[in-house]
Amino acid sequence: MRFVHTADWQLGMTRRFLGAGRPGQAAGEAQARFAQARLDAVAALGRVAADEGAAFVVVCGDVFESNLVGPDVVGRACEALRAFTVPVLLLPGNHDPADAALVMRRADFARRAPSHVTVLDQPGIHEVAPGIEVVAAPWPSKRPLSDLVADQLRALEPAGPGVVRVLAGHGAVDVLSPDAHDPAVIHTDQCRAALADGRVHYVALGDRHSTWALPGESRIRYSGAPEVTAHDETDPGNVLVVDADAGGAAVRPVRVGRWAFTRERAVLDTDEDLAALDTRLGALAGPERTALRLTCEGTLTLRQRSRLDDVLAGHTPVLASLEVDTAELVTRPDDADVEALGLSGFAASAAAELASEVEDPEALDALALLHRLAATGGER
Repeated sequence: MRFVHTADWQLGMTRRFLGAGRPGQAAGEAQARFAQARLDAVAALGRVAADEGAAFVVVCGDVFESNLVGPDVVGRACEALRAFTVPVLLLPGNHDPADAALVMRRADFARRAPSHVTVLDQPGIHEVAPGIEVVAAPWPSKRPLSDLVADQLRALEPAGPGVVRVLAGHGAVDVLSPDAHDPAVIHTDQCRAALADGRVHYVALGDRHSTWALPGESRIRYSGAPEVTAHDETDPGNVLVVDADAGGAAVRPVRVGRWAFTRERAVLDTDEDLAALDTRLGALAGPERTALRLTCEGTLTLRQRSRLDDVLAGHTPVLASLEVDTAELVTRPDDADVEALGLSGFAASAAAELASEVEDPEALDALALLHRLAATGGER
């Protein structure tokens, strides 16, 4: 039995750093492209399910960013789901729990959702087709008071002959959770035991946005988010194609995401370093889909620092986002910086005095301003 395991679509997600206030572009333009990319990833995984001959798609929580998303988000999600050719099972997670406000019980969702979509808002066994069962462990609230996956596993008998059973859950597993006292943590020993005695044949999880398998038990997995959501994720942008039976499971990740949230570090001490950074930024694949956090370190003269500003300004309008950390970058004026100003008399003396105050940020700012004014003929 083949199916597609996915999770954490978080449709309606916003990212404040995407393109906000960039020169030459309206604030939020990159955010709009990012929102569309999340829908594009959903459409892509629907095509994967069709091409792979999957029996169904299970979305293990956080279909929506919250239960408060607007009707536009709901409507576009339903249109994306309409293109699927196989059953789609949607599990409520911590972002969209099955409480009184569940977005997937709202009238706008019910009115537009296609008939092949099933909301797993009730825990327990759901028959997808003869011989195919999904055991749902939905979040009933934002703060569950027990291990919801273990609760369902304890209620199960071993699957009958010819039945393939998948557990769909959401939340942090014990070997990854930073909070050992969280009552909702998923206990992996319970999952291992259920796989060993045939109560389930695969444990499909959501919540972790990075693709991940439990060491030593590849049938306990996070699919990761189908499109990146943060800079600290490892291998996001995948869905998992799973072939499962009573004897085990074979899993293949398939890439559907197109965006990249990356971190880069640049050591800048020379003109050659600045030129190399310019080339490096220009060589980024899909810059309009790249949110970059760049850390700069080293020592530059004022002239070189001005060149760095120009390099960054040239790439900022193209990238989806460029955040620059210069806390480790030192600016030290040299004689050439003062000479380049072309000043004489009192002004030249003042500039030389400012250049000597290398530990004073205000002096450096003032000298940098003189440099910019000299470079532009005083137009700024």
